[in-house]
Amino acid sequence: MSPASGMLLDETPLFDPSLLQELDWSSNTVSFAPPISPSQPGEGLVLRPLCTADLDRVQRYCMSLMQNTPHLFISQYKILTFCLFFLANFEHMKKSGDYYVIVVEDTNLGQIVATATLIIEHKYIHACAKRGRVEEVVVSDVCRGKQLGKLLVSTLTLLSKKLQCYKVTLECAPKNVEFYKKFGYSASDETYMQCRFFD
Repeated sequence: MSPASGMLLDETPLFDPSLLQELDWSSNTVSFAPPISPSQPGEGLVLRPLCTADLDRVQRYCMSLMQNTPHLFISQYKILTFCLFFLANFEHMKKSGDYYVIVVEDTNLGQIVATATLIIEHKYIHACAKRGRVEEVVVSDVCRGKQLGKLLVSTLTLLSKKLQCYKVTLECAPKNVEFYKKFGYSASDETYMQCRFFD
């Protein structure tokens, strides 16, 4: 039985998909060879907002990892826990209007193969302006080399501009700095620090 059994899953998007369709892709600063875009991410692929029905798609992907990658242990407990929190988090994010989780679905596999998140912060500084943060850029191993990481970052960078953020930031390892410079990002004098409570 699926851990998601009994949950109401549908294709209602986390945010209005027209925001992605209306992006000014001509102002993108990164080249793609072959050319891809949010509306044409590749054969059999669809780039769109997260929806609750993606819970089943992500779960199928986790199950396939368990079967095909014995050394990678994903317990049934972890999958069940994820399922239980997924819908509650989805409703919270949708209601706030400040979370823009995009996914790439492989329609042939019926699986989510890439995802990234843009979070909007409302500031008291900068005349109560908005700041965007790009987080959780993840691409499945089965889709490496299809430029999906570049596509996700480009899409969310342009989306933050469309949403009138005064700036957009992301955290990256020093080895990835040159990669993100292609998107117009530059190193900041600010030092990222953390106080971690859980792993």
